Amino acid sequence: MTSPADIARYNMIEQQVRPWNVLNERVLRVLGELPREAFVPDAYQALAYADIDIPIGTDTCMLAPKVVGRMLQALQVRETDKVLEIGPGTGYVTACLARLGARVVGVEIDPALAEGAAERLAAMQLRRVEVHTADAMVGPVDGGPFDVIAVTGSLPTEEPVPMLAQQLKPGGRLFVIVGEDPVMEARLETRIGAAGDLRREALFETSVPPLRNVPQPERFVF
Repeated sequence: MTSPADIARYNMIEQQVRPWNVLNERVLRVLGELPREAFVPDAYQALAYADIDIPIGTDTCMLAPKVVGRMLQALQVRETDKVLEIGPGTGYVTACLARLGARVVGVEIDPALAEGAAERLAAMQLRRVEVHTADAMVGPVDGGPFDVIAVTGSLPTEEPVPMLAQQLKPGGRLFVIVGEDPVMEARLETRIGAAGDLRREALFETSVPPLRNVPQPERFVF
């Protein structure tokens, strides 16, 4: 019997994700099967499948479903990949990455979010997943280099991108959102060869909260 959540999930795919040019069938299957409501705070259960960013704590959020879809599609996650996720939050994107077959290392700066994400992922018996409490932006994360890095918050400037890209294997892919309100750019950075050169692809414009503890640019005061 089809449940209301099943119907909401189907509508999310057909009305939000697919129209935003997410056409990869593996990605659509994962988004269509994973119970997003299991990762949404109780106060926002009615909005689990809405086309919005859902608040999950101080100045942080779950990305809108269509943004998650574009991220996963761009990263082309393979079953042999080792993924670093910066900012797992409640664990939804982490679960998507794991369902795509990757081994995932999540680094979350908020201890309460990290603990909750680990519990949800364990309840779903996703075993190739680790969630650690740390600040991933202070330097390289243990366990690298990685095939994929997914950053779920925005960076106000380009400055942290090289540090992140240095943690990629040759051919590795980095999803990152750079800029300030009202318009930011989601990008795919691919490491080319051992020298570490990057090939950049602009994906789409969006606006999401910045990662915590990332220095903000100075603003002029008149």
